[in-house]
Amino acid sequence: MQDGLKRKIEQQRKIRLLGVFISALILVVVIATMRMGAMDISISTILKIFVGKLTGKSEMLEGIKASQVAVVWEIRLPRILCGLFVGAGLAVAGVIFQSLLRNPLADPYTLGVSTGAAFGASLAILLNITSGLFYSTTLFAFIFAFLTLISVILIAQKGGGLLSSNLIISGIIVGSILSSAISFIKMLAGESVSAIVFWIMGSLASRQWQNVFTLVPIVTICTLIAWLFADDLNIMVLGDDAAKTLGVNTERTRFIFLVLGSCITAACVAVSGVIGFIGLIVPHMLRFRLTADNRMLIPLSALTGALMLSLADNATRLLSASEIPVGVLTTLLGGPFFIYIFLKRRRHTE
Repeated sequence: MQDGLKRKIEQQRKIRLLGVFISALILVVVIATMRMGAMDISISTILKIFVGKLTGKSEMLEGIKASQVAVVWEIRLPRILCGLFVGAGLAVAGVIFQSLLRNPLADPYTLGVSTGAAFGASLAILLNITSGLFYSTTLFAFIFAFLTLISVILIAQKGGGLLSSNLIISGIIVGSILSSAISFIKMLAGESVSAIVFWIMGSLASRQWQNVFTLVPIVTICTLIAWLFADDLNIMVLGDDAAKTLGVNTERTRFIFLVLGSCITAACVAVSGVIGFIGLIVPHMLRFRLTADNRMLIPLSALTGALMLSLADNATRLLSASEIPVGVLTTLLGGPFFIYIFLKRRRHTE
């Protein structure tokens, strides 16, 4: 027993060290990203702008060009923060859904919440085109993501309760209907369909502070709640009968984590569009390589997801003069990488 405890303590120490290492890498990537672009800005200037804006000391911005301040504070920083929190959020949502549904192949999009958000955004874009008025794409995406979650839960309850199989089937049904609805909206959009297609492909381009203010609180609060109740999520992995025996209210716990995972997914998709494979690969890889304990897996997945999406976003800016949507790159690279992980893990189990 002492040997098992020692191994667990040693594992936790390694995971903490890995977390510190990934955090340091994120800091390096953020600094490098702040310098990337057509306008070359020194690190010292970037730090002065950052500190001056945060503290409100306008004298620190004296001698710095207004264009440099605008590029760093209004263009680059919101995009970087959105990339970090979308990556972290998708990875955490992946942890939640894989544990809750007891399926290592589940991801934040399994229940069709992302399709609901995509439908809402597509509808907002269509209304903007046809009516000439402004309808918030982010707001519509968020509203329809939650309507989708409510629909999935109601269908699952009518079909026998909030069991994993019922939730997955309900998500597939609702997602299929909404996918057809998105196709119909694309047809109605006519020549302006490119705006809808580009949003659905997923991109962090042109993110603004209002996107940051929408995303950061939701991802932070939901992740913290999920981490605080991670022990209940660990017990849910054992199955409903075992969880009830250990005193966990399975219906309530499943509902809470469904809302938490869906809130995170809705916020991420509403801000960035559909970005695939981050929420599938990151938790799947860490779960089988390091630990299945959600108390350690949630923060580590958040850090790893933030790093991966930041790197992918930088790659899209460097690969081509016309920026590639980051969702396209994550899917192109994530698919083959996931096949590799899956086949390698299967060889180890045989």
